[in-house]
Amino acid sequence: MEREPEQSASLGLSLALLSSLVNGCTFVLQRKGILRAESRGASYLTELSWWSGTVGMGLAQIGNFLAYNTAPAALVTPLGALGVPFGSLLASYMLQEKLNLLGKLGCLLSCAGSIVLLIHAPKTENITSSVQLEEKLANPVFLGYTCIILALLIVLIFWIAPSHGSTNVLVYIGICSLLGSFTVPSSKGIGLAAQDAFSDDPSSQRALFLFVILLVTLICSILIQFMYINKALQYFDSSIFSAIYYVVFTVLVILASAILFREWNDVGFVDFLGMLCGFITVSVGITLLQVFKDFNISASDFKKITSKKH
Repeated sequence: MEREPEQSASLGLSLALLSSLVNGCTFVLQRKGILRAESRGASYLTELSWWSGTVGMGLAQIGNFLAYNTAPAALVTPLGALGVPFGSLLASYMLQEKLNLLGKLGCLLSCAGSIVLLIHAPKTENITSSVQLEEKLANPVFLGYTCIILALLIVLIFWIAPSHGSTNVLVYIGICSLLGSFTVPSSKGIGLAAQDAFSDDPSSQRALFLFVILLVTLICSILIQFMYINKALQYFDSSIFSAIYYVVFTVLVILASAILFREWNDVGFVDFLGMLCGFITVSVGITLLQVFKDFNISASDFKKITSKKH
């Protein structure tokens, strides 16, 4: 029995890794479908590549749902970084988006940072039943955090997005990332509530009600995210969107999970420092990948610099 948490974490890790790679493909395929449809003056709903990306996104969401229910969110979420360099490499071939030497270095740093994050992330859960989940959901701190997120979403969706969404990528990223504060806790909560909701326990009715509420929250959050992801891909490169989206999404999801599930309670200073360094490494890698993507830098340029010194 002692090995069960480790086996569960390994399964969650495998599912998260696979989902991350699939997610890296979906943005590129959807972007390709949108661009091809625009060039023909047609709707992207008629493009096979867009539908392929959409189906892939659905499969990735299912994989993430299973991963979040078998491993801590702080272990699963950082693996999304691996989808960024994979998607950038794919976009350089399918969409002819630029990937210079610094971009390739950024891919390497993103992968290395993800490994550091995995090594130091918490491996055990602190909530194991729907009763504990109900207590955490009713916590004033989490309720206050939820109210702040809802207020920000209302402002972004109804006031800022209509006027600035097409010119500033952070608007759509903010909406999708803030919704992640609901999708990830809901995914984990559904798994916990389902254990009691479909049993003969007297408290099963309460657990079933909680299960339905979390399921509706998850579905609504995913549908709204899906809508704004497609809006973003109409105006911005898939690699830019996925890179910035990863950083903002990861921060907000880990923050929401830390408040609700308290996965960080048993994390020591060394592991906390390791997680911080890993996240900084990933962020630097993604910055190199995106900020300097328009610079024409190659290995031959470094050879010229070194040869001049000699």
